[in-house]
Amino acid sequence: MLTSRERVMRAVSFQPVDRVPRDLAGMRSTGISTFAYPRLVEALGLPPRLPRVEDTGQMLALPDPDVLDALGIDVVTIADGATNAIEQPGLWQTYDFAGRLPALVRNPGAFRALPDGTILQGSGQTIFEGRTRMPPSSYVFDEAHGGQPLDLMGDLPKPDLDQVRRHMEARLLTDAQIEAKRELCQQVREASDRAVFYNDGAAQMPIAIGGWGGLGVFPLLCVLEPDLVRDLHEIYTEYTEQNIRRLLGAVGPYVDVVMMAADDWGTQNTTIASPKVCRELFVPFWRRLNDAAHEVAPDTKTFLHSCGAIYDVIDLVIEGGFDILNPVQWCAGNHSYREWKDRARGRIALWGGGVDSQHTLPLGTVDEVVAQVSEVVPYLAEDSGYVFCNIHNITAEIAPEKAIAMYRAAGDIQL
Repeated sequence: MLTSRERVMRAVSFQPVDRVPRDLAGMRSTGISTFAYPRLVEALGLPPRLPRVEDTGQMLALPDPDVLDALGIDVVTIADGATNAIEQPGLWQTYDFAGRLPALVRNPGAFRALPDGTILQGSGQTIFEGRTRMPPSSYVFDEAHGGQPLDLMGDLPKPDLDQVRRHMEARLLTDAQIEAKRELCQQVREASDRAVFYNDGAAQMPIAIGGWGGLGVFPLLCVLEPDLVRDLHEIYTEYTEQNIRRLLGAVGPYVDVVMMAADDWGTQNTTIASPKVCRELFVPFWRRLNDAAHEVAPDTKTFLHSCGAIYDVIDLVIEGGFDILNPVQWCAGNHSYREWKDRARGRIALWGGGVDSQHTLPLGTVDEVVAQVSEVVPYLAEDSGYVFCNIHNITAEIAPEKAIAMYRAAGDIQL
């Protein structure tokens, strides 16, 4: 019988596995809402505990090892210094989110509760430190305009490349930071036989179609100011490559999958920008950074998260050098999960896509969830190259019975 690490790594290398590998919260789009997590713990018959809020924007929980055991999960995470593979008692402090959610967070001082129960997060002092808010009716933090205001009557805003360069210089890792990260990764590797999914902002590409200025601005810049975008991406790539080479050179022996980019190229129906824009302004920079990662950490797989109807750029994602594509949102656009698998088969591993997170999971019955997993996953898992999870996070409203049924149905699939 394979270990969890062997199972995941064989799957993403297109080798046969004994069962479909499963992920929960390996990265910040395969997780579960902190509001849903206590109900899941209770439904699994496990002792109650304060949830650890690993992502305080999306309000995502860091699943505990006994929850991973109960659901047959094959992945642990390291997320900017936090992990669910070992105890880190000094990292967490209590915070109750204005009485809504007794929980553990890393920095209670980052929050401020208003009299109406709205909670503010962040300083908002610079363009890189936006302030977000969570009203009492919400389960996540958000910001005005989604952080992407656009005035079509004014001049199109443009990045100050000198300011961007200074920001990227400030993000270069020190020797002490790298050594601390290496020590943590080694501890996690020695503590767990699950695959280690490494999420570290210093190693992630800031290159994204919703990059500088957000989705309201940046796609327009890509069309109207392509030379400026190339210059911007060159700066991003120059500094990110330095971090990747030094960081993955140190932690590569201890991590299995590295989060390289979160770059949502899809709307509900099509891509946000054309394949031509992707090919000319993104693929060369993706490739440089993936090549750097593969050179210094040849046994570590690189991971791209890209939501929406991105079927038309799958070939370009492959050309850009990524090993794994997530979240496999086949329910967006006009291409079925079968077409997604056939396009990716043997060329890029798929991670996700196990159930329609917009319709079946929130609106269907438990039996309907099981039926869809039982239909979709065997095809996605054909010829290996597949890791199971929901298309995106398990949101606050999802009943725990559906989450449990989803994972157990995946575990029952015969390969």
